[in-house]
Amino acid sequence: MELDAGRSVYSEQNPRLWWEYRAEWPGIRGKPTALSGSLEDPAGDRRKGPGPTLEEASAWAQSFDKLMLTPAGRNAFREFLRTEFSEENMLFWMACEELKKEANKAMIEEKARVIYKDYISILSPKEVSLDSRVRETINRSMAEPSRNIFDDAQLQIYTLMHRDSYPRFTNSALYKDLLRSLSEKAVEA
Repeated sequence: MELDAGRSVYSEQNPRLWWEYRAEWPGIRGKPTALSGSLEDPAGDRRKGPGPTLEEASAWAQSFDKLMLTPAGRNAFREFLRTEFSEENMLFWMACEELKKEANKAMIEEKARVIYKDYISILSPKEVSLDSRVRETINRSMAEPSRNIFDDAQLQIYTLMHRDSYPRFTNSALYKDLLRSLSEKAVEA
């Protein structure tokens, strides 16, 4: 499945609202407020739900899109990114997905401000790696942010994860151990 510049495979697949991701995505706390000021959950709690099937997990090695389409795939990939000290890429990507679903102008502005502070600002410890053209476009657009303000940046980060981290993930001990564990469970059943 190919992606248009302003779209992602995930944005069309799941219409759940922002706050429904709280349990599934600890990096996205819910509706940000002036008091919260961040999209990251410092506790880092993970929802313990049903894991992936062997078939689902095996499909992740076939394409990055298949990995990103499933909550279990994103969680496994995020765990891998944490070991590479690049978890902020997934957190940023997910925050952008949630921003695209927002209709309220005030909330769009607030969420865009928080995303900017957490992932775009050069002062942020979780700053994502963007080229100067995209960064400047975002800086100019922050005066009146739209729900698509980060589309170019999100595509850059998606491409970075796809080309850089994803091949290492599919060859990682984390992924191979998961497949081995799921295979053993399938044999036992």
